[in-house]
Amino acid sequence: MRDAALLLTSCVVVFLLLSFSCAARQGQDIRCGACRAMVDEMEWAISQVDPKKMIQTGSFRINPDGSQSIREIPLARSEGNLLDLMESVCERMEDYGERTDPSTNRKSYVRVKSRTGEAMDLSEAALDSRVTSSLKFACETIVEHHEDEIIEFFAHETDNVKDKLCSKRTDLCDHALNIPHDEF
Repeated sequence: MRDAALLLTSCVVVFLLLSFSCAARQGQDIRCGACRAMVDEMEWAISQVDPKKMIQTGSFRINPDGSQSIREIPLARSEGNLLDLMESVCERMEDYGERTDPSTNRKSYVRVKSRTGEAMDLSEAALDSRVTSSLKFACETIVEHHEDEIIEFFAHETDNVKDKLCSKRTDLCDHALNIPHDEF
């Protein structure tokens, strides 16, 4: 009888540890997916701004030598534009669905609504309002906690922002090197 109770207790402990591990991995998959989707959406929004539009930044004070410290930067990568984009980027998480990798059972998140209105292949994506609300919440949390890093990366970096921001800088993705790099 005592051996059966010990075996049952051991099984319950193993089950709970596996459940917590699976829940933690699922939470990480959501955070990583939200970060990667947020980067995609920000990059797309930045690409929609006319690259010829410039904005003046710097101090408007006159230096002792009579000059001003004003410089022109592209509007698309200005701090003001990036802040505006960050205000609405998480709303677009409802355009994403969940995809499960059959070999690793890891979740990833793919766009299920086209930006241009063309038909998309949705055969591998599951549409679920709980998933989109979880993605939106994770995105809002990321934007809130990492606002400075996001602005820094999008103002200066143009190459491989997903891995640099989501993996190396914020540690939201521990497995980003195994995720295919999609194009927006």
